[in-house]
Amino acid sequence: MAEKTYTARQLADRYGVAGSTVRGWLLRRLFPGAYLKETELGDSYWLVPESALKDFMPPKPGPVPKSNGEQKPTSGRTPKAKPELNDKKRGKR
Repeated sequence: MAEKTYTARQLADRYGVAGSTVRGWLLRRLFPGAYLKETELGDSYWLVPESALKDFMPPKPGPVPKSNGEQKPTSGRTPKAKPELNDKKRGKR
């Protein structure tokens, strides 16, 4: 008898996250034995064996750290430099 498998959508429902989140986990290979199944029309979808869910703990949300140990800024914004005051604003004419 074949092992039961789950789709990305089923896992998204199970863990209460978006489908894109689960697809990200799949691309990061967090489910051992997960594979892409191709349809007759050339589309594909993920299947995850039930055994891969046994010890799975969803990662904490946030940016994925870079592999060299550096982390991305958490806000995603670059701080703006303060504009230099021109001579008129400084009181010089």
